[in-house]
Amino acid sequence: MQQRERLRDDKKRLHQPSCRMNDDEFQLLVRGASACDMSVAGFLARSSLKAARDLDRTAAEIAGEREVVNELFALRRHLGQIGNNLNQVAKTLNSGGEAPQAEAVLAAVRHAAHRVDAFTQHYLDNEARVA
Repeated sequence: MQQRERLRDDKKRLHQPSCRMNDDEFQLLVRGASACDMSVAGFLARSSLKAARDLDRTAAEIAGEREVVNELFALRRHLGQIGNNLNQVAKTLNSGGEAPQAEAVLAAVRHAAHRVDAFTQHYLDNEARVA
C-alpha cells in the first residue's frame, strides 16, 4: 500500500470536527470511503470540503447527483445480471451445447458498455467544466 504524502506544516489538518450519524448514515459513509479506497476520516474531509468549496450549487443539483449515484448502482446490478447470463452462455457452449441466446447476451454487453462509456465521458466533461 502506498503511503500518503505528508502535508506541509501550513497545510496540516489541526482541527477535528465531529458529527453524529445514525447507523444507516454511518454505514453509507463507510461504504463510500471503502469504494474510494480511503479512510472514513479522509473521505469525510474530502467530500465535505468539496461541497463547501462549491456553495453556488443548488439543492436541485445535489439531488441530481443522488439520482446519478442511484443510476450507477442500478447499472452495476444490471451489469451483474448480464454477467450471469454471459456465464450461463459460456457454460453451455463449453459443455458442447447450443446457446441461441448468445448473440442477444453479447449485444446487451456491448450496449451496456457503450452506455457506461458515454456516461463516463459526459460526467468527466462536466467535471472539467466545473473545475
